[in-house]
Amino acid sequence: MLIHVLQGEREMARDCRSLAPFDLKDIAPMPAGMARIEVRFLIAANGILNVTARDQRTGAEQSLDVKPSYGLTDEQVSRMIQESFEKAEDDFRERQTREARVEAENILRATEKAKQSDAWLELSDDEHAAIDRAVNELLVAQNAEDHHIILEKIEALNQATGRLAENMMNTAVRGALKGTKI
Repeated sequence: MLIHVLQGEREMARDCRSLAPFDLKDIAPMPAGMARIEVRFLIAANGILNVTARDQRTGAEQSLDVKPSYGLTDEQVSRMIQESFEKAEDDFRERQTREARVEAENILRATEKAKQSDAWLELSDDEHAAIDRAVNELLVAQNAEDHHIILEKIEALNQATGRLAENMMNTAVRGALKGTKI
C-alpha cells in the first residue's frame, strides 16, 4: 500500500506539497476502503519528520524519516494559508463529492455481489426491477458534481435493497444455526 506524505492546508492532495511517498508492505489484498491503517507523525527538534504507518489488522509496521530538503519562507506559508481560506468552500465541496463517489462505488460493488447470493432469488420480479432501476440511477448520478444527488441515489438504492439485505441476514443466520438445538 502506497502512503504519500503531503504538506499543505488544502483539502485535495493535488493542491499540497509532496514530502515523501513510501510503500507499506505485507498488507493482504482487500477491497477498496477496507484497509485500516494508522499513520503517526512525529517531528523531532531537528526538523526531521518521522512517519509510521501500521496495518491495524496484521500489525505490519513501517517507518520513514523525512528530512527537510528545503523550507518554506514566511511569505510562502502566508500565501498557502490565504489560498486555503479562499478556496475552502470549493475544496470542501469537491472532497464531499469524491467521498460520495467512493461510497457509491462500494454500494454498487456490494449490490452486484448480493445479486449472486441465494437471497436474490427469493425476491420478486418487481423487487429485482426496483433494485436494477436504483442501480442504474446511481450509476448515472455517480458522475454528478453535486454530492447531494449522489447521496440521494445511494439512499434510494439502500431502500430498494432493504429486503435483499434482510434475506441475506436471514440466510446467514439460518446457516449459522443449522444443526444447532436451542
